[in-house]
Amino acid sequence: MSPLNVREPLRSSDQRIDLGDEYQSPWWLPGGHLQTVWRKFGAQPPLSRRRQRIELNDGDFIDVDIAEPQPGTVGRYAGDLPLVLLLHGLAGCSGSPYILAMQALLQQQGIRSVAMNLRGCSGEFNRLPQAYHSGCSDDVEQVVTTLLDHENNDCRICVIGYSLGANVLIKWASETPLASRLQGMVSVSNPFSLDTCCRRMDSGLASLYGRYFLRRLRRDLIAKYEHFKAQGYHEHTAQIDALGDLSQLTTLREFDDAVTAPLHGFDGAEDYYARCSSRQFLTRIKAPVLLVHGLNDPIIPPQALPDPHELPVGAMWDLHPAGGHVGFAVNRQKDWLERRVLRFIELT
Repeated sequence: MSPLNVREPLRSSDQRIDLGDEYQSPWWLPGGHLQTVWRKFGAQPPLSRRRQRIELNDGDFIDVDIAEPQPGTVGRYAGDLPLVLLLHGLAGCSGSPYILAMQALLQQQGIRSVAMNLRGCSGEFNRLPQAYHSGCSDDVEQVVTTLLDHENNDCRICVIGYSLGANVLIKWASETPLASRLQGMVSVSNPFSLDTCCRRMDSGLASLYGRYFLRRLRRDLIAKYEHFKAQGYHEHTAQIDALGDLSQLTTLREFDDAVTAPLHGFDGAEDYYARCSSRQFLTRIKAPVLLVHGLNDPIIPPQALPDPHELPVGAMWDLHPAGGHVGFAVNRQKDWLERRVLRFIELT
């Protein structure tokens, strides 16, 4: 597939949206790997939030962190802008740097936002052996439904997904009966093809990310197992015991095959990737969508990206030669990614 370097219009073939300056990577931070890691070391802006627990239909829960506009802070379009929901990536949470940066800017602009912690990611063990995965759109549906139930009927929502959260977002947006309430969505560093990306993380420098994710996922499951054991939840510990020896798993694909798939009702990793990869759901989307991606992403190879004919009407490709994976390190363009997303929200 030839590299995609075009931007599709937001609404029609003769209308173009100006989102501001193009991304320029700083000279002192070359390459996708450094631009990816940079995010972890940036200073975080001040942010005030409150936590809310949402009970799920299966007896589990989701914690969300809500950032209200500060008193006296009113953005230019605050009266017209939607409620913004943010979905983090693999091994992330509502405290991930990219979530905090986006919520801080939205708060400064007088826009209310909600950061969703996927199951087991809020700092407290969730109640079931199941956790989250790249296709957990049912959880997003329940969270959005709960949030909108407390709003007036005119309230619209915009959803921003990062990495795994972007994959979940696209799948959810293609299925939800709440599509009429969805004003727009932003997909940042979406893997699109889970199988392709997992293969990328099996070898070379990208295997560093695969091993990192494997360690995190295995550690979290073992900690949850010990928690269930201490609480006397024998049925839950038996379900995890049935997964086998976790120490023998050496790749993310092996973890998905041995753990993610059986825990969440898939017939192995191949079935999980085939049913949950968001690339197949793009054409079903009706709401405007911005797809932000760096072509030097060390985790997502170019062949994972959708072809132009796979994009829905209303999609806007925002592809850049650099940026890394949810990185977009900046020099003079402070908060480039956050302001890019904010501009899109203002214009949809």
